[in-house]
Amino acid sequence: MAIIRHIISARRLGLFGYLLLSTMSVAAACVPPGWAAELTAGQLLVATPEMGDPRFAEAVIYMVKHNSEGAMGLVINRPMAKGSMRDLLKGFGIESDEAKGEIIIHYGGPVNANAGFVLHSDDVMLDDSTPVKDGIAMTSNAKLIEAMARGKGPRQSLIVFGYAGWGPGQLEGELEAGAWHVVPADKGLVFGKEADKKWRQAMDRRRISL
Repeated sequence: MAIIRHIISARRLGLFGYLLLSTMSVAAACVPPGWAAELTAGQLLVATPEMGDPRFAEAVIYMVKHNSEGAMGLVINRPMAKGSMRDLLKGFGIESDEAKGEIIIHYGGPVNANAGFVLHSDDVMLDDSTPVKDGIAMTSNAKLIEAMARGKGPRQSLIVFGYAGWGPGQLEGELEAGAWHVVPADKGLVFGKEADKKWRQAMDRRRISL
């Protein structure tokens, strides 16, 4: 539980920070033709054995955004801390006598480790929740954590800190170099409890690398 307090005590951001990708702007010509159509939000990036960056070794990333301005995704197979819901809320300056249960915090990527996100099923949505695809959404609002702590949250969820981000054309270059496979996503794999098996499960779905 002390680990969770340490993770979130550096900045009380309410849950959570701004997406750096929202500030990017560049001509669509920077993206090679066809890439944006092939890789879309709601798919999984799966690190290949040729991945040269140790931060992404055997990583499985759920893509939240991919367009001419860049890409953003959340690693879904790197749990890093476990503690009580009450302690998590206290880290955001929220006191709740109704908070119950434990929660696992996941490493979402190397960008902005103090920014947190809830990746979740879309049966519970806030006004500022972002629907992604096939019943999966993302929320960056602590009110959803409060709802989860009271047993009123979505049926399926992952809480992650940090994210993976790419500038225009950067991810396309990594795909061309063979660093990633692109595979379909579904709730069973995204929200599965056995994080250590997700990479192999995702690899078993791979198609011809782009």
